[in-house]
Amino acid sequence: MTDARPHSRGPVPHGHVTLADVARHAGVSAQSVSNALNNPARVAPQTRERILAVVEELGYRPNRSARALRNQRSRLIGVRVEASRDDRAALLLDQFLHALAESASANGCHLILCQADDEAEEIAAYRELLGTTSVDAFVLTGAHAGDARVAALRDLRVPFATFGRSWDGDTDLAWTDVDGRHGLYVATSHVAAQGHRRIAHVGWPRSSETGRDRLAGWEEACKDLSLDTDLHAEVADDFDQGRTAAHRLLDLSEPATAITCASDTLALGVLRALSERGLRAGSDVAVTGFDNSPAAALSTPGLTSLRQPLEQVAHDLVTAVEALVNGATEPHQSLLQPELVVRGSSLRGQTD
Repeated sequence: MTDARPHSRGPVPHGHVTLADVARHAGVSAQSVSNALNNPARVAPQTRERILAVVEELGYRPNRSARALRNQRSRLIGVRVEASRDDRAALLLDQFLHALAESASANGCHLILCQADDEAEEIAAYRELLGTTSVDAFVLTGAHAGDARVAALRDLRVPFATFGRSWDGDTDLAWTDVDGRHGLYVATSHVAAQGHRRIAHVGWPRSSETGRDRLAGWEEACKDLSLDTDLHAEVADDFDQGRTAAHRLLDLSEPATAITCASDTLALGVLRALSERGLRAGSDVAVTGFDNSPAAALSTPGLTSLRQPLEQVAHDLVTAVEALVNGATEPHQSLLQPELVVRGSSLRGQTD
């Protein structure tokens, strides 16, 4: 009968534990240890359990630099960063980058950042990174129809995935997105449940695919609830424009009593307009935002908002690019649901 216990063959010297150390203590070959860690299907379950127990006992950590040389991989994922703007409340990109860095690290990868002010500069930055640094893949943000970055990276034959679905119906694109249409449907239904019948939407211009998607959620909910769908404004994602749009909707002969917004930036502008008119968010006019930015919890009253599951978005994007780097032919695609975080701005009788 074979002894299934790890074979202790002398102490491991203090310092870095090698794969050979694990193999010696587990009583197996170095190849078996490598298979247990990287190709578990090639190792019998009991043997793998024994190897993993030794890995844990000795504190073995794979030498990722050596692995990268063998596999011709850098384990670097490129992503663009944008300068923050004073007129926007949501720090969505900052939060997303943090989540992406955590997910990349959990997969033994790291982010390499580049700065660009527009799409042409972004493509140029990617070309420079590929020419000077060994980058495995890219993650793109702000996907849109006719995205030149998609064509450029395909020409460069480098794996990538996008935060944002294909608005062109590109079935070969790897992407993860948040279902804004569903989110606005939920937000609109929520304020309707508070008794509101004049529900407006302040959204982005129709040139924004994401804006159209969120508008469609509001329209669908209104139709299902037999409510008017003429109470909407299309403005840039700007605090002052949200404020101005709210005043227009409140000046109507039959003013809106609830206003759903495509972003927290717009919603905060709406809250300012209510304050200027002596109205109370929640008690007088319900307001909802999108992104659940830090400002949403700090406003008075707190702003009801839709939270994007950025941790899951980041996880799915890293999974998608890792699969492509490893030779997958079917692109990973996922559409995630936002969560409505209810605060006083949308509740009858609530002022804080």
